[in-house]
Amino acid sequence: MTAEFPDATAVPAADAASGPEAGRVGGSAASSRADARGDGTRVVHAGVPAPVAGEPFLPSPVFGAPYHLDPVAGPQPGVDGYGRTDNRTYRLLEQAIGELEGGECVVFASGMAAITAVLLATLRGGDTVLLPGDGYYLTRAFAAEHLPGRGIEVRTMPTAGPYPAFDGVRLLLLETPSNPGLDVCDVADLAARAHACGGLVAVDNTTPTPLGQRPLDLGADFSVASATKALTGHSDMLLGYVCARDPELIATIRTWRARTGGIPGAFEAWLAHRSLGTLDLRLARQTANAAAVSELLAGHPAVASVRWPGRPGDPAFEAAARQMRRVPGVVTFTLADKAAVERFLAASDLVFAATSFGGLHTTADRRAQWGDDAPEGLVRFSCGVEDTTDLVADVRRALDAALG
Repeated sequence: MTAEFPDATAVPAADAASGPEAGRVGGSAASSRADARGDGTRVVHAGVPAPVAGEPFLPSPVFGAPYHLDPVAGPQPGVDGYGRTDNRTYRLLEQAIGELEGGECVVFASGMAAITAVLLATLRGGDTVLLPGDGYYLTRAFAAEHLPGRGIEVRTMPTAGPYPAFDGVRLLLLETPSNPGLDVCDVADLAARAHACGGLVAVDNTTPTPLGQRPLDLGADFSVASATKALTGHSDMLLGYVCARDPELIATIRTWRARTGGIPGAFEAWLAHRSLGTLDLRLARQTANAAAVSELLAGHPAVASVRWPGRPGDPAFEAAARQMRRVPGVVTFTLADKAAVERFLAASDLVFAATSFGGLHTTADRRAQWGDDAPEGLVRFSCGVEDTTDLVADVRRALDAALG
């Protein structure tokens, strides 16, 4: 790697948060003392309540559905009244994610619940939505199946362009890096263009996490993500969230969640908050592994193509260097065919065949098996936190086997 991403690859995991700017590649200046701290400090302390003698660092999950009300005054603002609208456990998680994203957060039961909330709560009959044609395929599938019947026009565009005019577009949804192609778009430029035409902008921030980029700092109205993946990183729960800075927009999303009931479980919210503390450490190792694995892939005869925005020469490298604070640990590459992927997985000791990404364990997902519009041999490869030397040796051996 070159100097554009100094903290994304070269800094050992244990040193990834050694100063107030550690782990930062780009983005705006810190707007508060908390934002000015290093990533490791921020994730460890995000949303953790003030210390109380005899209490744990992170309070245990609250499992209440109804709560006792004041028998005279009734429900009071800021006091739990009913579990679908109030729960201390997920309020603490919302505070934590909001601190990292730089906005107010509303958590959902899954990433799809979060993205559909943005689509359905902001769009009305006669509106137009513009989606990434190469982004997460289920977002496009949902839009195609459910929005036209509501009188909403659905259009698509490539993440890396060329881009159409944004006249008449009510909502521009971006996904950068795109999943699974890992193209990158200039969020600040596209947000400015969409706003000039009166539109809103949402960015799917699942792959980079808020330590990789902060869409709200770049001009987006919404940052939306599946927290199931790298943000929580233990492959043991489902969660999503939406962040925004505009009070009216966040109130719209919060009301939508209350009306439709897509809240997370208390235990899932607690697990997510517990996992945030190691986010900086996990991402540092995953990114270092991705840098090493992408170099191996680029030089191996079994590999037809490889994409990783942190690799010099990648089509997205320059855009990522300008915009991203660090590059995620997801690499996409193409083998000859389905059989080659099967040989690769059978020969590996460390790479698990699994969908999703961002977890502690390295996984490989052949995207065509899900109906995604992808070549039969295309693999989305999610680097875990294994020792880099061990992972590279294992992947090299598996690639040799993939040649047949």
